[in-house]
Amino acid sequence: MTATILDGKSLAKELQAELKSDVEAFVQDKGFAPTMAIVRAGSDPASEWYARTIVRTMERYGLQAVEHGRPADIAQADLLALVAQLSADPGVHGIMIQEPLPKGMDRAAVIAALDPRKDVDGVHPANAGLLAQAPPAGRGEGAPFFVPATPAGGMEILRRYDIPLSGKNAVVLGRSNIVGKPMALLLLRQNATVTVCHSRTADLPAVCRQADVLAAAVGRAHMVQADWIRPGAVVIDFGTNPVKPCPACGAHNAEDAAGCACGQPLDEVKVAWVGDVDFEAAEKVAGMITPVPGGTGPMTNVMLMRNLLAAARRS
Repeated sequence: MTATILDGKSLAKELQAELKSDVEAFVQDKGFAPTMAIVRAGSDPASEWYARTIVRTMERYGLQAVEHGRPADIAQADLLALVAQLSADPGVHGIMIQEPLPKGMDRAAVIAALDPRKDVDGVHPANAGLLAQAPPAGRGEGAPFFVPATPAGGMEILRRYDIPLSGKNAVVLGRSNIVGKPMALLLLRQNATVTVCHSRTADLPAVCRQADVLAAAVGRAHMVQADWIRPGAVVIDFGTNPVKPCPACGAHNAEDAAGCACGQPLDEVKVAWVGDVDFEAAEKVAGMITPVPGGTGPMTNVMLMRNLLAAARRS
């Protein structure tokens, strides 16, 4: 048995084409492009790279993104004032707070300063609360809210591949506010029976084996083994873990490792990206599975852009 690959990369291209058409229609009708502000403090290389990537991606599809970078020693009051200013600016339709924030900064206070109607990353408590209170599928939409882009992308993969969720057992491995918790609530809204697992779950492999749909979002390379997966299950892997694969024994070492436990030097080994699921083994057991890379990752920016367009429409 070999699992069907849930190709997020190809699906993202389809969604991008749809999005571009929708953005063009919006601009023609309204006379302006949806605009997002990216708020960033400090000089974290990964954060800077991601901000630049978002700006380029947005522009490619007719959207606008403006980076508001500030030094790491910015006072919290000044950062809060910037977020409040952008929230009040009618020319800004979406705001994204880049993390990590500088050490000592109160993340909750910065997020709370956002206008929830511009929270295209779905991190404000108001949006999290509206998701938690949203009615089940088929019982109305409820008040509009934003969902974090990564779990929204995972759900879109399930929808586009016509994977039934109603009445199914879904297990979410991970309980973060940006992936695990919202993914569990989104599955619950589609009438799945949801179990959320974490580091203190007893007999974790046995709980995962109960899943018709298993969503892994723990940030640990190849944590989920083949014997954790029910034969034929659908596996959604949100993990993006940088590792150095050993050319001698195949072990996945930390990205900064100079050598493997087997004695193989790793100085010249390039960093690779792997998921939370051991893909090669799981592919032989699962019915459907997302690869890493090329699975949930490409969907994230598309869903962020869709959120920005929705915010502009609501404004």
